[in-house]
Amino acid sequence: MAYNDKVKLDNYYHYVEPWWQDAYRASQLTYDYNLTRITEVQKRDEILRDLFAKVGEEPLIEPPFHCDRGFFTTIGNNFYANFGFTLLDSGEVVIGDDVQIGPNVTICTASHPVHPEERIQGGIINEPVHIGNNVWIGAHVFIGPGVHIGDNAVIGAGSIVIRDIPANTVAVGNPCRVLRQITDADRMDEKTRQNYVGNADL
Repeated sequence: MAYNDKVKLDNYYHYVEPWWQDAYRASQLTYDYNLTRITEVQKRDEILRDLFAKVGEEPLIEPPFHCDRGFFTTIGNNFYANFGFTLLDSGEVVIGDDVQIGPNVTICTASHPVHPEERIQGGIINEPVHIGNNVWIGAHVFIGPGVHIGDNAVIGAGSIVIRDIPANTVAVGNPCRVLRQITDADRMDEKTRQNYVGNADL
């Protein structure tokens, strides 16, 4: 079994030579991406498709961003991440379609052993992160190992997400908890809608 396949299946592995090679590759690609100009749309797209396992249509990540591995991550259509996106993806990350991510958000699949004698030996414990379709993640959010966020969820700014968040909910806080369901009451009134559409047309 290839090293990368083994890492994806196991939830624990040590720092060995292939691990560092993968890190160097991702670091070089993100470095190149972060040096691109805003007009270099095709170059950015090519780098993202080289970096990630799979990328949908029209991805946009505002530089700077950091990615640990890339090849464990799948991104859907119309993905947007604002400045300072950090993806510590030494395990599987699956992001659905139409996901919007605010500035300075971290997604992390990795942790370390709690017991000091085990931790000093090195190694990483990984749990996959799954984010559904049409999810909005506010600024300065941390999403930890093993978290699944359901379709259409909204995660409030500054939240620390360490547990699953159901679909169609607004969730906030440290630790992040469901505040309420999303309902038709959340639809914009006509005045707000006119301003919103007007801004979108600029």
